[in-house]
Amino acid sequence: MAVVPRKLIALSRMKIVDYEPRFRSAFKRLNVDWIETHWQLEAADHQALDDPQKHIIDPGGHIFLALDDPDVVGTCALIRLTDITFELAKMAVDPSARARGIGSALGAAVIEKARSLGAQELYLESNTILQPAINLYRKLGFEEFVGEPSPYERCNIQMMLNLRM
Repeated sequence: MAVVPRKLIALSRMKIVDYEPRFRSAFKRLNVDWIETHWQLEAADHQALDDPQKHIIDPGGHIFLALDDPDVVGTCALIRLTDITFELAKMAVDPSARARGIGSALGAAVIEKARSLGAQELYLESNTILQPAINLYRKLGFEEFVGEPSPYERCNIQMMLNLRM
């Protein structure tokens, strides 16, 4: 009998699903929790988290949720910046569900969706104290670069993934 690693068992129960209005409070809760662990919410956070339909989805973005039925244990947004540049944003995984590959699955879903929408660049902003997140972004292929000034005071690193084929 083959032994299946615990991480694979956990991932087999998890599903990545598209955002629906019923997930609005979970999307906000997960993001507020991680932001307030280290910083305070900023104006740009309030806009996206209070009305994700208006500020993320309607302008051509997308939100994914990770479900460990029936619980929402993770989320990640894809925000359209231009016709060819999108931002990976608002990635959050519940502390009780970390180290199970959920962030990787969400990141992969966002990258695939960005490609399907014609993105040539996928951008993100973060902070280097979030070392597990920075490591994940590097594993997904993101590289550091210097872009336009961030609207977030907490941002001290910008990363880009080139999606041009």
